[in-house]
Amino acid sequence: MNRLHTFYCVLTCAILGSSFTVSRSLADFPVLTGQALRYTLAAAALALLTSWLRPTGRELLRLVGVAATGLVGFNVLLMYALRHADPAAIGTIVGASPLLLALLGPLQERRRPAPRLLLAAAVVVLGAVLVQGGGRIDGAGLAAATGVLVCEAAFSLLAAPLLPRLGPVRVSAWSTALAVPLLLVALPFTGEVPRLPSAGEAAALAFLGLVLTVVAFVCWYSGVAHLGIERAGVFVGLVPVFALITVAVVDRVTPDPRQLLGVAAVSAGLVLGLRSGPRSPDTGAGRDNQDAWNAPHSSSAPAASPASPGSSVSSSASPSKASTSPART
Repeated sequence: MNRLHTFYCVLTCAILGSSFTVSRSLADFPVLTGQALRYTLAAAALALLTSWLRPTGRELLRLVGVAATGLVGFNVLLMYALRHADPAAIGTIVGASPLLLALLGPLQERRRPAPRLLLAAAVVVLGAVLVQGGGRIDGAGLAAATGVLVCEAAFSLLAAPLLPRLGPVRVSAWSTALAVPLLLVALPFTGEVPRLPSAGEAAALAFLGLVLTVVAFVCWYSGVAHLGIERAGVFVGLVPVFALITVAVVDRVTPDPRQLLGVAAVSAGLVLGLRSGPRSPDTGAGRDNQDAWNAPHSSSAPAASPASPGSSVSSSASPSKASTSPART
């Protein structure tokens, strides 16, 4: 089972890292409007994949927190950060999320962080920095990018306690549905002017909603539920690696030696993280998670940070931008 959920995490990062070719076609589309359309489509699709189970008041509050931070806050802060920093600089800061998850994930579950996983996360972060490089950033950009990092971590940390009862599909469905009204409320404060998408933009939004959001969110949360936040978080370092591979193939750009060294470091960190032993059964999501994954809605007949896994719709226009999120790009 751990191999299957390891595959889910890798698949999530592969989708996120390679999605910039689609996302860059939305570079001129209003960002928050695009996110609202994407999450509306994703929530509708996710609702068809599972049976109804109403969250409790406390669970609903957590779900609002996931939507407000991991989806809406992430995008709003990223939009602001991009005005004050290069995408590579933002990606480098947000790339520290594996280390943050390796530290905060166990503490949230009242466990001590595993030294080997902390070391693995640090090696992965170093590798991601080498792959992405750096760039210009001012004080406002640094503050905003740090906020993006916090929102990125909140996407997994706030959702993790919900997974044993609600399961990955329901958590994904509720968080995406709740993000839509929050995005619409944020629109007037950003000065964004909504418009209808062109045919090409509509196709890109459909891909982001049905493939990137549905598949990546469910796969990511399934990985978090079964592997643990800190172990799943180590895989985030693969996002810039897959972005680099996609750039090399699509744009025919040869990676430089520094980037290749970064790929090697990410690989070493992953090996170290996966060798840290299986997750203890008492902290994992049990059969309830698997039931939630497999239970279809009675009227119907799967499924992004990092991305997501959501960064902004246009935030993957370059490899650096593509590497900022495990479940939401």
